[in-house]
Amino acid sequence: MTATDRAVELVRVAAEAASDKLAQEIIAYDVSEQLAITEAFVLCSAPNDRQVRSIIDEVEDQLRIKAGAKPVRREGERDGRWVLLDYVDIVVHIQHEEERGYYGLERLWKDCPEIELPEGSRGAERTPLDQ
Repeated sequence: MTATDRAVELVRVAAEAASDKLAQEIIAYDVSEQLAITEAFVLCSAPNDRQVRSIIDEVEDQLRIKAGAKPVRREGERDGRWVLLDYVDIVVHIQHEEERGYYGLERLWKDCPEIELPEGSRGAERTPLDQ
């Protein structure tokens, strides 16, 4: 089983929206083989809480406008360190770069196939000054 076309569409819209707000290291995984509750994860990060919130707002806006999707659940917004947006077909993880480094979700899902993202929507890579 692989992610549906709808899930891939949502992933691409979310990645483009996150990239527009300068999210870092955007990556998407097809987790449909491992999880029954969702088909794909989008992971991205930002260097500060304010930017995390900006990315959240843009992802929600663009998924609503371009794909008619609204999150069924939103967790972690109060702290602005790791916010999870659950769209059933996909889950978007927007993390402060410190949380991303600590929890290492990429290590957990590295065996899952990566979903190819549109050109220019993989976000910026962290520079040594960011680390």
